[in-house]
Amino acid sequence: MKKDGPVIIIEDDQDDKELLEEVFKKLGYPNELLFFQDGQAALDFLNESDEIPFLILSDINMPKLDGFALRDKIKMDAKLQLKCIPYLFFSTASSQKAVVDAYSLSVQGFFVKQNSMAELEKTITVIMEYWKRSVAPKNFN
Repeated sequence: MKKDGPVIIIEDDQDDKELLEEVFKKLGYPNELLFFQDGQAALDFLNESDEIPFLILSDINMPKLDGFALRDKIKMDAKLQLKCIPYLFFSTASSQKAVVDAYSLSVQGFFVKQNSMAELEKTITVIMEYWKRSVAPKNFN
């Protein structure tokens, strides 16, 4: 995990994208934000780039390749596994089945999109601070 690497955000809703941009800017995290409309675009980037992202925040319901299918493809790809990228779901789809399915794919977190800006700021702060303090195998290379 590269702590100064970009944060990949896979989000197909323009309003949610703009809110996340605003929150990250307000909170002052220096990580570049890379937005992708769907899982396939994010997967293509991960496969083509040598960049090691800090973490992935993924919606679940997206066109082309949904969040579950993307997580499965990353988990099954030895090259991408070596990048040790934390994969977190950030979605409104918070049913028990969605959460169980997510954790069966070994996601590192499942967060529900907040309705208020203040709550969204708290959630992003918790996520970023946790992963900034976390140690991963790549921290020793």
